[in-house]
Amino acid sequence: MKTRVSCPFRWLGSLLGGLVGLTCLQAQQPPQFTRIQSLTNREIRLELSATAGSRYRIDTSVQLGPWAPLVTLAGATSLQHTDSAAPFLPGRFYRAEELPGINEMTGDHLVTSEGDVVIHPVNHASLILSWNGTTIYVDPGDSASRFTGLPRADLILLTHEHSDHYFSNTVNTVKGSNAVILATSAVYDAMPSNLKALTTVLSNGATTNFLTMTIDAVPAYNLTSSHHPQGRGNGYVLTLGGRRIYISGDTEDIPEMRALSDIDVAFVCMNLPYTMTISQAVSAVREFQPKVVYPYHYSLTANATGFKSQLGTDLGIEVRLRKWY
Repeated sequence: MKTRVSCPFRWLGSLLGGLVGLTCLQAQQPPQFTRIQSLTNREIRLELSATAGSRYRIDTSVQLGPWAPLVTLAGATSLQHTDSAAPFLPGRFYRAEELPGINEMTGDHLVTSEGDVVIHPVNHASLILSWNGTTIYVDPGDSASRFTGLPRADLILLTHEHSDHYFSNTVNTVKGSNAVILATSAVYDAMPSNLKALTTVLSNGATTNFLTMTIDAVPAYNLTSSHHPQGRGNGYVLTLGGRRIYISGDTEDIPEMRALSDIDVAFVCMNLPYTMTISQAVSAVREFQPKVVYPYHYSLTANATGFKSQLGTDLGIEVRLRKWY
């Protein structure tokens, strides 16, 4: 299959006059940008024509090369994506490319020294990371049907034993033939024997390696309630290809979270009475300052939008609002 690439467009930033389309000599067939809009918050909304059933990737560049992947999308007749990094950049080019296969994982791209991490939100506390040929599941919860059609897991990270984070039937459904599971002792104790055989228990402060990835188990607990006692649950910090990804699990804005450093991407929970308030989440994120943060485990959309509004833009932290529900 011959790859089709759109005409590039350049966004020059709100202070430099907006959007410039470049002359394109190729046929105007999908994928083509049909609209590029600068929003009131200076984020850029991208819309492009597409063909149902295909996969498309939007790339970015500062000077028309080299190009860096931004997001992979599943084809429909029209696709949309909002670039929430745009307010922090002086400008960049965009192009869209039809991918040759239909099994590419969809989601945001994080460029690493060993290939891209593709970040695929699933639901509530569940997400998938695809990196360097490895598929990582985080907290596959109580509905196995949400994972239909997705690749099987090579590595499964379980933060604690609550059913929205761990459900044995779901884990049995999503695990690959050689899957490795990392979990807390409370999750291990609740597992059937076949899953115990695949599981390594990590306590707070423990570190392990999987292929060329380092995984640190970090504390996750409540300060003001007994829903998640200290020492029972994990968050995780993954170091892969020179990048660091933090997954909070269920926690409040504990000192150990505030002490995190050099985090490229953070998944931060927020919902009461089980985790923390929007203001607690904002305070913690402003303290440890990840480059990108995904609000998740928030139940109500107003929690995520409120978090983004309260966090502000002064620290240059990109907030990505994605479809978790």
